[in-house]
Amino acid sequence: MIVNMGPHHPSMHGVLRLIVTLDGEDVVDCEPILGYLHRGMEKIAENRTIIQYLPYVTRWDYLATMFTEAITVNGPEQLGNIQVPKRASYIRVIMLELSRIASHLLWLGPFMADIGAQTPFFYIFRERELVYDPFEAATGMRMMHNYFRIGGVAADLPYGWIDKCLDFCDYFLTGIVEYQKLITRNPFFLERVEGIGVIGGEEAINWGLSGPMLRASGIKWDLRKVDHYECYDEFDWEIQWQKEGDSLARYLVRISEMTESIKIIQQALEGIPGGPYENLEIRCFDREKDPEWNDFEYRFISKKPSPTFELPRQELYARIEAPKGELGIFLIGDQSGFPWRWKIRPPGFINLQILPQLVKRMKLADIMTILGSIDIIMGEVDR
Repeated sequence: MIVNMGPHHPSMHGVLRLIVTLDGEDVVDCEPILGYLHRGMEKIAENRTIIQYLPYVTRWDYLATMFTEAITVNGPEQLGNIQVPKRASYIRVIMLELSRIASHLLWLGPFMADIGAQTPFFYIFRERELVYDPFEAATGMRMMHNYFRIGGVAADLPYGWIDKCLDFCDYFLTGIVEYQKLITRNPFFLERVEGIGVIGGEEAINWGLSGPMLRASGIKWDLRKVDHYECYDEFDWEIQWQKEGDSLARYLVRISEMTESIKIIQQALEGIPGGPYENLEIRCFDREKDPEWNDFEYRFISKKPSPTFELPRQELYARIEAPKGELGIFLIGDQSGFPWRWKIRPPGFINLQILPQLVKRMKLADIMTILGSIDIIMGEVDR
């Protein structure tokens, strides 16, 4: 029997459609169908300057918004060899790790609801609101921040922000203990996730998986340690990994990653240096010589557009460790303000490939467990 799951299924986390072939309760075949949320993000990028494109990028993965902004400015920074001040780098790390916590929380809540546990869902939303409070204080927005800039961040941290954030860290550690008491040893939870959706280490590498999906299969691979970007090397933290490779292992990796993020944030808040929050020199140097904004057609626009950075004629692949895996951008500059090509490598899209193989020979109810443990966001899968 062929059953259509989604795109309106409440556990689909967006508009994903699965065409599932069933034999009784057993899954024989599964075909994911994408594209219901395709908005042409890559094409838009090729017709915008980087500064103009920044508000768009938070709409790829709208739960880990800081990471999409970070990769959008990291690419041009590497192309133009632009230095980021130490204080800006620390602020970025704090924001990225807070965003990682927010993303993992909003993975955990619906994942638990998918497998029949409603209570954690409400707890998790309580904590997630507290993550968004410091975001709102620093950036003015709770979800779509538009905070990162080429060479730094848009604004310095407001007065009293650091103390407020340290208070949050202390409170949140007790919250994580609460989740673990509630969930980790719960027999009903273990029934649903243990041994479900097992991926071996070599198989994970061959499928190109990244993030918690890869680390749950016994592979210690974290781009924060591998690529040494921002200033992660200055903090004391460990890569979280498990060797079982099932849905339980992926849950454990994400829970312990939240604790590690708090450790990084606390160290960054205590050691944050003074100085500028943005490299102001680049505003003078990398201006386009004769931008088309000076043309006759644009002469009568009252609001002058933002300074445009000339992207040198090079190609570059930049990547960072987003909560869901490796978020990368392949960027080709063309000696103009617009990128010639802007290819997004979303972690959710690559991780979703393995779904049909994982759900074969499983029960119908296990599809939700496996799909939930992969952690996809359709905004970045379809782009």
